[in-house]
Order: sequence, then C-alpha cells, then structure tokens
Amino acid sequence: MDEIKKQLIEALKDQQEIFGDDLFEKISIEIKDKPKKELAVKFVDEVVKENNEEYQLSGLTLEEFQKAKNLVELNSMISSCQLCSLGKTRNKFVFGVGNPNADAMLIGEAPGADEDQQGEPFVGRAGKLLNDILKAINFTREEVYIANILKCRPPGNRDPLPIEMETCMPYLLKQIELIKPKVILCLGRIAANGLLNKKLTLSALRENTYDFYGIKVVVTYHPAALLRNPNWKRGCWEDVKKFRKIYDELTA
Repeated sequence: MDEIKKQLIEALKDQQEIFGDDLFEKISIEIKDKPKKELAVKFVDEVVKENNEEYQLSGLTLEEFQKAKNLVELNSMISSCQLCSLGKTRNKFVFGVGNPNADAMLIGEAPGADEDQQGEPFVGRAGKLLNDILKAINFTREEVYIANILKCRPPGNRDPLPIEMETCMPYLLKQIELIKPKVILCLGRIAANGLLNKKLTLSALRENTYDFYGIKVVVTYHPAALLRNPNWKRGCWEDVKKFRKIYDELTA
C-alpha cells in the first residue's frame, strides 16, 4: 500500500509541475458504440504540378504499399518517397515511433528541424514537453505510437501545402490501419483538420470528440505552441485528461 501511495504522489507531482495547481475537475464523456468501418485509401494515378515541376503520383501505387503487413515493411516501402518536392529537400524521412500495437496514437502535422536531423517525430524541446505531458497522464513514449501527417520537413517549418498533405495522407492511413489504435490525439489545428477533413479553428476542434472510422479522436495544442504560449497549458491539461479517460474506458 505504501508503494502505491508513493507512486500516486509522484504522479501528482509530475502533473503539477507541467500543468499547475488546478488539475482535477470532473468531466463527462459519452462514448457511443459505432460499427468500425474499414479504412479505405484512394490513391489516384495522375501527374500534378507544383512550382512548375511535375511529380508522377503513380510512382508508388496504392497496391504496392497497401500490401505491407507491418510497420517495418511499410517504412521500407515508402522511406524513399519522391512523390512531392519535399523528397528533394528533406534530410531524413520521419516515419514514426512507438508501440506498433498501441491503443493510443498521437498525430502531428510535420517534422521540424530536429526531427529532420534525427529521423524521429517530436524530439527537441517540443518532444521533451510531449514526453512530460504523456508522463502526467501515466503514459510513456514507448506505450503510444507517434507520427505526423507529413513524413518530410517543409522548408523553414512552413505550413504543409494541400498537395503535400494529400500525397502523404495515404501513408498515415495505412499506419493507422496497421496499428489499430482505439483513440487518437491530434496535436494542433493542421493535424486535426487534415485527419478529420475539416476547416475549423483549434478552439472549435477542441470542443468535441470525433469518430474516425470507429476510432475516437481528441484534439489539443501542438507542444511547440505551448512552448510559445505557456498559458495554454491549462487547456491542454483538460484535453489530455479527456484523452486518457477515453483510453481507460475503451481498454477496460
């Protein structure tokens, strides 16, 4: 019993350090069972133009990478992708990291400079903060799966272009299909709108819990935004509490 009390006290200290004193508030979440649909990815064989350059989207066909039976195989099939201009400017292809059988998945928008150098999503200061947030809700980085919509860094950390999102989205959907998470946490407006096919503000996105082919989706701030605006941490705390509560209910 003393060991359990000690672990609880340590967890509360971690939460207080990241999110402040006003932590606990009851929330009510209604989860309605819906039949799970099979993820379907459409990959059109066409030539697109970007900055007066042509890219043949049929270079890697739907049939080829959709045959991947696991994440290692999928990564080997797509890590040399050159379907958009980011393939020419990237340093490393950033596939994803974590538990390949995770029930919880986190999705961001695109790699940054640190990720481009290391080939792993959410490293550097933003990655450290994300690790701390996960720890505060009793997750480790190794328990969840972390990925981005884009697998290559946009130059200068600019927002992803629509053609880049459309080109990379089938890869993410295949990752989701292989991992089969029960709940997804979208980190930031661009990731959430891209995954859910919406055009909403972050405030509006955070108000609801979404259903994505039978998978529950919660939206919160990107860790980099929290570094720039620490006053948003309280809102993030409410979001990740909701994320953890849904996870607990779905995995009980």
